[in-house]
Order: sequence, then C-alpha cells, then structure tokens
Amino acid sequence: MRGIGIDAVDIARFRRALERTPSLRERLFTVEELDALDRRDDAVPGLAARFAAREAAMKALGVGIGAFDMHDVSVRRLEGGRPQLVVSGRAASLARAHDITSWHVSLTHTETLAMAVVSAH
Repeated sequence: MRGIGIDAVDIARFRRALERTPSLRERLFTVEELDALDRRDDAVPGLAARFAAREAAMKALGVGIGAFDMHDVSVRRLEGGRPQLVVSGRAASLARAHDITSWHVSLTHTETLAMAVVSAH
C-alpha cells in the first residue's frame, strides 16, 4: 500500500453550503455523479460521501486542497453497487509519480455524518 486517507463530512453543514452556493454542486461533482444521485430522494448524504472521498484521496496522496481539481477524483458505482474511485488529470499524474496503480474506496453515511476511506496501491 502506498497511502491511505479517511475523511468525514457533517451532512447538515454540507447541505447548508450547497444551499448557500448552488453552483458548488457542479464545481465539486462530475455530471455522472450528479446524474446517479439525482434519482435519490435526498442526494446530499451521497454527495457528502463523495466529497469525503476526494478529501481522503488527497490524504492518501499526501497532498492538500488545490493539488488537483475536484473533478479529477470521482466515484462511480459498479454493477452490484460497489463504489469505484475514478482518478484523472493532475490527480492521476500525482498517483503515477508515487507509483500508485490502483485504488480502493469505501463510502458510508448516517443521518448526520458521511465518511470515506481511500487506499492507494
């Protein structure tokens, strides 16, 4: 393993941020992610978990905010529902520089908290 990261997001706080700044959805998330979550009654917990995945990926790479664009890391669901981390752009360049060739991601949320764990291999 080359790195591991974990992040937690307060869902109510994240919801308020999205309400205050509606353009935040498009700035943070890919069209694929937004489309997949729009089918849910409440997309915010899923969005918060995906935001946590981006933060956890930064930690796994040993970098901070601004090292790559938010769209450079996203989450898609495979058949059966398993999440897959998709890494592109500057995030992929950083991964190659650290000899990272694969990723694992786990997402979870309760009514109040969303979390993600990312491991880089």
